[in-house]
Amino acid sequence: MKVCEVTGKEKVNTYEVAQRRIREAVARLGLAEDVYEWLKSPDRIVEASIPVEMDDGKIKVFTSYRSQHMDLLGPYKGGIRFHPDVDAYEVKALSIWMTLKCAVARVPFGGGKGAVSCNPRLMSPKELERLSRQYIRSMASFLGPKRDIPAPDVGTNAQVMAWMADEYGKIQQHNDFGVITGKPLDMGGCVGRNTATARGVVYAIREAAKVKDLSMKRATAAVQGFGNVGYYTALFLEDMGTTVIAVTDSGGGAYNQAGLDVEALMAFKKETGSVKGFPESEDIESDALFALDCDIIAPCAMENQITKDVACNVQAKIIAEGANGPTTPEADKVLTENGVLVVPDILANCGGVIVSYFEWVQNNYNYYWTEEEIEARLQMKMVEAFNHIYNYQCECEDSPSMREAAFMYAILRLADVMKTRGWIN
Repeated sequence: MKVCEVTGKEKVNTYEVAQRRIREAVARLGLAEDVYEWLKSPDRIVEASIPVEMDDGKIKVFTSYRSQHMDLLGPYKGGIRFHPDVDAYEVKALSIWMTLKCAVARVPFGGGKGAVSCNPRLMSPKELERLSRQYIRSMASFLGPKRDIPAPDVGTNAQVMAWMADEYGKIQQHNDFGVITGKPLDMGGCVGRNTATARGVVYAIREAAKVKDLSMKRATAAVQGFGNVGYYTALFLEDMGTTVIAVTDSGGGAYNQAGLDVEALMAFKKETGSVKGFPESEDIESDALFALDCDIIAPCAMENQITKDVACNVQAKIIAEGANGPTTPEADKVLTENGVLVVPDILANCGGVIVSYFEWVQNNYNYYWTEEEIEARLQMKMVEAFNHIYNYQCECEDSPSMREAAFMYAILRLADVMKTRGWIN
């Protein structure tokens, strides 16, 4: 049994999970086995050892990855993750999910994903910069604005993207900002990109609440994870009138049935390193958060957080997956049987890739939209995607879950393009 270094939980092989979900969707759709064969594995995965000089003058070698799953709909697209527990299987799974996510969001990208096995919290800014530049040097021949376009992910941010875009420009001997999205504004970044994933999650929650006849202003919510996505998800829910009663991060959690002040909670975390111990709150762990009597849960941390045992205790009406792969297949069955509406990751968190698409378009044209235009376009795309999946789910005769419907919808789109391009009969 492999255990996650960060969570201490058993690490599920997410690559096998992704393949199983694809096989099940292909079978439900009655498609040829050829479709599964095309989708089950990446076009290529690059693994590189990258040496980095640390601040003490010693060299440390890190293992890095880039998985390019499929460019059927457009260039490969996907974030770069810095995390101590990442491996090749996880990166391949995430690249598969990106292909499906782009198909659901109807943006012209394929799936990609990158990662470095490291702990960015234990590295200085200079060490992170050297690591970021070395990563691009090792992967540059596989990247490009018409080939493969990275973005931030867990453990990376706009500053890391700036270093990477700058290094790519040095290699190419000219600026080519369209090679990376999620950059700072003065390097061709897009207004609203930093909050895009969370905004997408909240738009998905709002649409799911309509299905469940739930008032956002009378609803209660709990958020697992308090990084970029978790913080802004909690903040935007609060802005909509929803009472955020619990938040957890890697150091612990805070719970108050009467509600938490999200901005004050973030200020407390910046001061202490965790939300645990927030004034006028009770300590709570993630498993207990999932069991709370609340309307909405947004898992915004890592994969495989909602296991079968955890799912049995869920009381929420809606789960919206801000993280990639937070729910195991066994847990999915329990949640579906218990009537929980799970808005799957390939729909709920596709706001990030939608606004990355906007950034890429703007970089290519050197013409930039206002924040109001970006948010309006994002909202339109998210509502459209939710309705496509929900309506498709309702039209299916065998009553699939929303996750199953999302996989089926995405794979059907991809299969149609495969047929048009002559890949399958």
